[in-house]
Amino acid sequence: MSDLPRQLHLNAFLRNVGQHEAAWRRPETDLSGYTDIGHYIHLARTAERGLLDAIFFADHPVLKSRSQDRLFDTLDPLTLLAALATATERIGLVATASTTYNEPYNLARRYATLDHVSRGRAAWNIVTTANANAAANFGYPHHPDAGQRYQRAEEFLEVVLKLWDSWDEGAFIGDKEGGRLVDPDRIRTIDHEGRHFSVRGPLEVPRSPQGRPVLFEAGSSEPGKNLSARYADAVFTAQPDYENAKAFYQDVKSRVRAFGRDPEHVLILPGLSFFIGGTEEQAHALRNEFEDLTLPTYGLAQLNQTTGLSLTLDDLDSVFKLPDDGGKEVVMKSRVELLRHIADTETITLRQLLRRLSAGRGHRVVAGTPKQIADTIEHWFRNGAADGFNLIPPALPTSLEAFVDHVVPELQKRGLFRTEYTGTTLRDHLGLSLPPRVLRPLAVADAALV
Repeated sequence: MSDLPRQLHLNAFLRNVGQHEAAWRRPETDLSGYTDIGHYIHLARTAERGLLDAIFFADHPVLKSRSQDRLFDTLDPLTLLAALATATERIGLVATASTTYNEPYNLARRYATLDHVSRGRAAWNIVTTANANAAANFGYPHHPDAGQRYQRAEEFLEVVLKLWDSWDEGAFIGDKEGGRLVDPDRIRTIDHEGRHFSVRGPLEVPRSPQGRPVLFEAGSSEPGKNLSARYADAVFTAQPDYENAKAFYQDVKSRVRAFGRDPEHVLILPGLSFFIGGTEEQAHALRNEFEDLTLPTYGLAQLNQTTGLSLTLDDLDSVFKLPDDGGKEVVMKSRVELLRHIADTETITLRQLLRRLSAGRGHRVVAGTPKQIADTIEHWFRNGAADGFNLIPPALPTSLEAFVDHVVPELQKRGLFRTEYTGTTLRDHLGLSLPPRVLRPLAVADAALV
């Protein structure tokens, strides 16, 4: 870590035309933004103009239910970010990919390639995929349960890290006169044999500019927190309020320490959705405008999928209750616990809950002036609840532009956020050093490698 004063970290979570489920119904929304590369270039350049650490893309390898009410992640994030790497210079590039529905060799190669293409700006957001419907797209008869998914994820990460480390620094020589393109003693097989994978290696891509791409992890369950503590450089989490966020922050940092890692080297970045107005009243009016456009059919489908309930439109004006699941498998246990907290501490109708969830799905949502939003960010940052935030703009590009133009200057005025990029890689932006190697150097390399 740098010896400079602690600085806030901000990423932009970019979901086609916006995270809010009714963003596509806004009159100003250009629906070509779902697939138009020009739209994404504008978003990336706007985030870079705001000096953000990175842009962040989710991925769902299945078309979600009620697609007539909303589309989620329409483009492959790695392919998209490869294009955006050539349209930007400094902004980090975070792509989500599943350890359940990929193979480690292919994924290690693709992320190493992105790190080279972007000159050191790539990151992998690690997920295990909660949506059980994805299984049918990959020829699996059943979606693995959470325990199975995380067991596979542990080994998957082990293999990927070994592959990224299968080339030493300086392995690529390029000695034309001496006839030596690479040094075979600095490239090695990994010879991994495990429960889920058998991978010989090495990777055919030389060691990447960051040593290896940055690792994000987006799980807040018990196994997710352990995976983060062992491997992640940064953690994306949904925390609806300060007290929950602070408890999560302390929990993960203590787990990091228990794995023998430096807690300062693992950044906790809760999601933050926002509605910005010239006055607080204008901001709340804007939020209401969005919520008035929501389709309860969509919200119900998502809520039922998450909780395993069978709520209908007839239940909209009933008080929301979340019964004990009795040990039943649910797809996102951490999100269910957030919903349980709401049900146990508030008297809220199902209709009101769906409106609240429409912007953030369990993330913190704030509505106010730029100063008020900066106050929230500063409070969490200075008081042990966050190292920064994954910004979740309700509508794109308008919400991102408003944040960059009005909130970023307020944060800079307070000395919390950079006024210029001082490095070129994502590790530079995040204040992370080069990662330690996971492979022990071998005295003799495999002669078949060259």
